[in-house]
Amino acid sequence: MRVAGRLVVALAFIGADASASETSAIAYAELIFEHASFSSCHASTIAEAPSGELIAAWFGGTAERHPDVSIWTARRASGGWTAPVEVADCAEHGIDHPCWNPVLHQTGQGPLLLFYKSGPSPSEWWGLLLRSSDGGRTWSAPERLPTGILGPIRAKPLELPDGTLLAGSSTEHDGWRLHFERTSDLGRTWETSGPIHDGRTIAAIQPAFLTHPGGRIQALARSRQHRIVETWSEDGGRTWSSPRTTGLPNPSAGIDTLTLPTGLHLLAYNHTSSLPGEKPAAGVRSELDLAMSADGVNWRAALLLERQPGEYSYPAMIRTLDGLVHLTDTWRRRSIRHVAIDPEKLESRDFVNGRWPDP
Repeated sequence: MRVAGRLVVALAFIGADASASETSAIAYAELIFEHASFSSCHASTIAEAPSGELIAAWFGGTAERHPDVSIWTARRASGGWTAPVEVADCAEHGIDHPCWNPVLHQTGQGPLLLFYKSGPSPSEWWGLLLRSSDGGRTWSAPERLPTGILGPIRAKPLELPDGTLLAGSSTEHDGWRLHFERTSDLGRTWETSGPIHDGRTIAAIQPAFLTHPGGRIQALARSRQHRIVETWSEDGGRTWSSPRTTGLPNPSAGIDTLTLPTGLHLLAYNHTSSLPGEKPAAGVRSELDLAMSADGVNWRAALLLERQPGEYSYPAMIRTLDGLVHLTDTWRRRSIRHVAIDPEKLESRDFVNGRWPDP
């Protein structure tokens, strides 16, 4: 069906194998755009502006790694999503580089920030930052981050009670290694901790945060170990435990996390079906899921978002002031999907031998 001229994806299409109780938690679902000037898109991010409008960003171009890939945004108000607008390319000194992995964050008392990466590959890229004081309608000139600082590598940063931004970051030039960056002045100066492991025994990138009582922070990350990896901090993200694998499958694909005001934790990821001890097939991103947990350790199935041929990956999540959870993901590399979820209607079920339960 169509709402305000935009394509709204039928709920049965969101999770054809999902149960009725699962889909009841979906307030609505839609594609952000039907047609665009680019042929491929990936790695979306979402934020809520002070006006209440949603803004999404992603990279788009001929194909990932192609030098014409740039950063695009769209805004959603009552009339639906605006047409995609290019806000940054990655040309520098006469050389066209591909853009990568935008990350939006609306600061508590300041501008909307848009971090992204530029460079020929993830092992050689560098970080940049745009600022907007009007909810993403206009942007500052790009600011290159200091040498050695990449900013939040894919998932949104965590804003600490004192306003410090904690960015989960990673590098890929010497193994897949996690590190963490902090800025207390909205990205003008930075300090970094890590890498926190050798990148080989555990090869992990793209951490996403959960918060716990007493100021504890948990980071979950993508890995080459076929499992989601976790690490914990007891001091506001300055130091971290050695990463270890969890029981959750990961086909080397990006994830995102969210802690609700109730303390409930959400995890959006590709739960590629696997039995205990079994490796999920690498690169399989056709099943997209939402799990929930009371403690960040013991997880249960909450919502099957997709189990159809094609790629549905790199989810991003936020909670808006009205209490809804908004999720975006790569939809077949042809569009960005947006799903609004009522977390109060989520009902959890146990996994079955490590597999997502049938409806």
